[in-house]
Amino acid sequence: MVRKSFLSYNKTIWGPLELVEKLYPEAEEIGASVRDLPGLKTPLGRARAWLRLALMQKKMADYLRCLIIQRDLLSEFYEYHALMMEEEGAVIVGLLVGLNVIDANLCVKGEDLDSQVGVIDFSMYLKNEEDIENERDVQIAAILDQKNYVEELNRQLNSTVSSLHSRVDSLEKSNTKLIEELAIAKNNIIKLQEENHQLRSENKLILMKTQQHLEVTKVDVETELQTYKHSRQGLDEMYNEARRQLRDESQLRQDVENELAVQVSMKHEIELAMKLLEKDIHEKQDTLIGLRQQLEEVKAINIEMYQKLQGSEDGLKEKNEIIARLEEKTNKITAAMRQLEQSDNDLLTQTRTIAMSLVKYASSDTQDQYKLVKDISF
Repeated sequence: MVRKSFLSYNKTIWGPLELVEKLYPEAEEIGASVRDLPGLKTPLGRARAWLRLALMQKKMADYLRCLIIQRDLLSEFYEYHALMMEEEGAVIVGLLVGLNVIDANLCVKGEDLDSQVGVIDFSMYLKNEEDIENERDVQIAAILDQKNYVEELNRQLNSTVSSLHSRVDSLEKSNTKLIEELAIAKNNIIKLQEENHQLRSENKLILMKTQQHLEVTKVDVETELQTYKHSRQGLDEMYNEARRQLRDESQLRQDVENELAVQVSMKHEIELAMKLLEKDIHEKQDTLIGLRQQLEEVKAINIEMYQKLQGSEDGLKEKNEIIARLEEKTNKITAAMRQLEQSDNDLLTQTRTIAMSLVKYASSDTQDQYKLVKDISF
């Protein structure tokens, strides 16, 4: 068997055996075990170890049958006139089925599989039958111990991989929960912004109505003034009455001015409260930006943990520390979200209080203001 390459021919049997992993998923375990064996440095040694493991699994014929079917892939390793490319290759693979009746326990670990066997030692066949049986028992016991060791090692690795997968699933669930809580916080902020905009529009509407009422009052006062100018009769009799009304209306004007000063101070307080609300909203937006950054850090840590899942057991301690940091950051984010919800409730209470004061301001009687404007015009 000669493998073709770009520059020259490279003789190796490990090349086509590696293709079996892609064609037969159950062969991935054998390939991983061969690559993890210490002491194997050459492709020939890996091929010998692979063949021994396949014989112990009783799947040598199945693996090679998958390889024979894909002749387009074998053409990269064999010439067109090679035995594996002809019909005789399928016949040979069919004959290998007979090896499945043999319980093979071959030694893999600790054997020198890289070097070529030059001389076969037949001295064991020249010994006594008792010595031969004792040596065979010892070799069989060693091989069984090695097989048990390999099976136990594979079992431990499978349990470790399953535990890591469960941890990854739990972290993905916690990240999904954090994303949902962040979306809820965003919705709450959008609702608060809409309420703030609605309050501003209501404030503008109240101011417009007040100005319209003042203009109507001014028009009435001017009309009355024109009436007084046109009707001069009885001016002397009305002079004393007018002075008395002037004193009364002066007192009313003073009262209205005091009330107006109180309303102006209330307006300033409302504007200050609106500014505080805007400042609080900006602070919450900054808090959300910080939460997004922390969420990005959590995602980066998750990606880093996922990339390190296939590491050695020495990296498990570092992953546990990363998980602890992730849980600590998750607790911090949860606490920050709770504080944000509490501040949202406080902001909603303040907004409702301001809205109630605006409604009371809009529903107050404006008769005193009308008298004040009448007195000024007169």
